[in-house]
Amino acid sequence: MDSSLIGKIEKAKRYAQERDRISFVDFTLRFQGEHDSYILSYKDRQWQCQCNFFVHRGICSHTMALQRILAEMLPKEAFGARYGEEAGATAPRS
Repeated sequence: MDSSLIGKIEKAKRYAQERDRISFVDFTLRFQGEHDSYILSYKDRQWQCQCNFFVHRGICSHTMALQRILAEMLPKEAFGARYGEEAGATAPRS
């Protein structure tokens, strides 16, 4: 294997362990819930989900799950006060 590629592979492994290097700006994904599949997005510091609960409350189990999964890589703004109150969790450390 090319020695420069080996160096890149090692660097990628290190980067993967240093998650504080990554901060999402925006993204869109499909989330398979228990009853249906939903499109979720994070854009302009705002969450969006197609589920009815989110439409009425501005938060849902799908967005809260993503906040937990991506905690170290989301900006503080992705964790509104409502998340901490309803889910019993806090934003990631600075």
